[in-house]
Amino acid sequence: MQLTITGYSTALFSTWYFIEELGLLLDCGDGLMAGLLQKSRKITHAFLTHPDRDHLTGLLQFNQLNARAGFPIIYYPKDCGSIRALELFSKQFDPHVSGTVWNPIIDREKVWIRKDIYVQAIKNSHVTCTPDVNKSLGYKVVQVRQKLKPEYLHLPPLEIKKMIESVGKENAYWEQETILLAYSGDSPVENFDQWEGAKVLIHEATFIGADQDTASIPHANRHSILEQVLEAVSKIRVENLVLGHFSSRYSDSQIDEAIRSGCQKFGLTIPVRRVLPGRMVKNVLDESCGIQ
Repeated sequence: MQLTITGYSTALFSTWYFIEELGLLLDCGDGLMAGLLQKSRKITHAFLTHPDRDHLTGLLQFNQLNARAGFPIIYYPKDCGSIRALELFSKQFDPHVSGTVWNPIIDREKVWIRKDIYVQAIKNSHVTCTPDVNKSLGYKVVQVRQKLKPEYLHLPPLEIKKMIESVGKENAYWEQETILLAYSGDSPVENFDQWEGAKVLIHEATFIGADQDTASIPHANRHSILEQVLEAVSKIRVENLVLGHFSSRYSDSQIDEAIRSGCQKFGLTIPVRRVLPGRMVKNVLDESCGIQ
C-alpha cells in the first residue's frame, strides 16, 4: 500500500503527521488545520503519543471543525490527566463537539481502524514512570491479510473451495502481518527490534550532535540523538526512514550533512527522508524530501 504522509515536526513547537489513505492522524500539534484545511475532514482516527503541548495544541480547532456523531475518535495514553482535562474543556468550550469519542489506551493495545488494519500502542520511556503507568506511546500501523496455506496453493479454484468447506477457513488460511508504518513519537533510542520489518519508520531525531546537546536541560523528557537513531536503524530491516522533530537550533545544511555523514558511517542504503524545522511537507515520502 502506497502511503501519502503530510507532516510537520519541529521540537518544542509542533508535531503532526496525517496518513491520507487511512484517515489517520498521529499527534495533533499547532498548525494542523491551517496545513490541511478541508482535507482534515478525512481524519477519522487520531492517536496522541503524549501530553506535551507541541503534540496536542491543534486539537481544539481540529475538533471544533470536524466533530460529528462518533468521529473523530481520539486515542491517548491512559494515564495522561492533562488530555482528559483538555477533553472536558473542549466539550465545555464547544458544546457541539460532544460526538467526538475520546479513548484512553495502554501499552500493546490494538485498535482496528479498518477490517484489515490495526494500530498498536507501544510504550516508550520519553516520560519517566513506573511500568504500570502509560504516559508516552509510539504506534505501529499493521495490515493483516489472509493467505492460503502453502500446501493448498497447487489446488484448482473448485478444489480450494471444497477444501475450505471441509476443513474450515481458519484451518485453510494463515495471517500475514505487515507493518505499514511505525511511529516512535518522542522517545530516546530504545527497543528497535519492535520496528523490524516496517515499510516506513518515522522516528524523532531532536539532537544531531553528541550527548552534550541535552546537558543543559537535565530535567527534560528524554529524546533521541540522530547518530544513535541511524546506528539502530542499520541493525534492523526497515524499507524507508523518515526523520523529524529536529531542534530549530540547527540549520537545514547542518541537519542534512549530519544525516549524510551518519548514513555513510553506518552503511545505510535505504531511502532516508527528513522533515526540516519549520516546514510542512505535503508528501513526506517524495524523493524531494530525501537525503538518499
